[in-house]
Amino acid sequence: SHHSEQSNVSGRIFYIDILAEIVRWAKCNGDTSRIPTGEADMTTKYPLSAHPNDGKSVYGGGSTGNTRDVVGYGSSPPKPLWPNGAKVALNLVLNYEEGGENCLLHGDNESEKLLSEIAGAAAYPDQRHANLESLYDYGSRAGFWRLHDLFQRKQVPCTVYAVGMALERNRAAAKAMVQAGWEVASHGYRWWDYQNVSPDVEREHIARTVQIHKDLLGCRPVGMYQGKPNVHTRQLVVEEGGFLYDSDAYDDDLPHWTTEYGNRPHLIIPYTLSENDMRFAINGFSHGGEFATYLKDYLRYLVDEGRRGAPKMMTVGLHCRLVGRPGRAAGLEDFIDFAKSFGDDVWICRRDEIAKFWYQNHYPEGYSVPPDVAAQIGLVGGGSTVHMRSAL
Repeated sequence: SHHSEQSNVSGRIFYIDILAEIVRWAKCNGDTSRIPTGEADMTTKYPLSAHPNDGKSVYGGGSTGNTRDVVGYGSSPPKPLWPNGAKVALNLVLNYEEGGENCLLHGDNESEKLLSEIAGAAAYPDQRHANLESLYDYGSRAGFWRLHDLFQRKQVPCTVYAVGMALERNRAAAKAMVQAGWEVASHGYRWWDYQNVSPDVEREHIARTVQIHKDLLGCRPVGMYQGKPNVHTRQLVVEEGGFLYDSDAYDDDLPHWTTEYGNRPHLIIPYTLSENDMRFAINGFSHGGEFATYLKDYLRYLVDEGRRGAPKMMTVGLHCRLVGRPGRAAGLEDFIDFAKSFGDDVWICRRDEIAKFWYQNHYPEGYSVPPDVAAQIGLVGGGSTVHMRSAL
């Protein structure tokens, strides 16, 4: 609106006036080193649009939430020597959400609306949505077991992003995950959008789902993917103290570190919304063959990059209620066969294995691996140079 535009302009002019006063003070006191390069010129040339973050490649952080880094590794990314000389580390992620979504029966004030066969579905305020509930139930009743059978037959590991409330409702599925040797990472306690959830509630949810993992699976999760986080979620994850990594990022083809929380580096293993069966629910892929073709093209390209000396990571996001349908599962099976045909060039692995590898081989210089983390991931010794007790 015109009023909000006037407010934005007034705010920028106020900032520019303050900055100009700082510049004058610095010059009077002979301390021009404190004046950001080009900042004074910016205030003169662009008084209506200048902003303190202009020109910065790393910005944010502190009270504003996560720091943004738009450059990252740039033209010199790490060249991970994946196990057995693999060119790509491939991780299949199965999102287990059914029974943790929005529903009046779960104490919510509206029905679920996302990622189902009803494209563009709207939430029903203060009402149940019979069709959405039933579509979700397919995932936990049938889709999960089809995918469990597929992965067992193909002898491939996976990582499960498990919503705590959903996991509690299907203990047979939880037991099957453990018996299959899968990693079960946390997908939060609820399949909520946490954008406007208070820190106290989100903190309790994180703690609650960690306890659910301990009770049902016999061990706590070491990975976290909230899925719909806010800019302060990562800080809460780090504060909890037991996570090796989180995946609430989509910004790279390789893991990377942040050191903005506390006195130890925190690992970020980016996830994906493109190599993801969610596109079946947003008019993206129309059948399993399209899904398989896209994934094959993606993997083939990464393998070629790896053979040229730049190994990468690939994640495939899956949902029980989506790719668990037979026609779509057929496409996933086709892709798994294709991935296995590369032999040692494609390391099909769990996400915690990628995390342990990165801790071992790419820990930030100048930091020592904390003893509790070293014990957690089977490292002997400390510092940035460490040795695994057994090969990954």
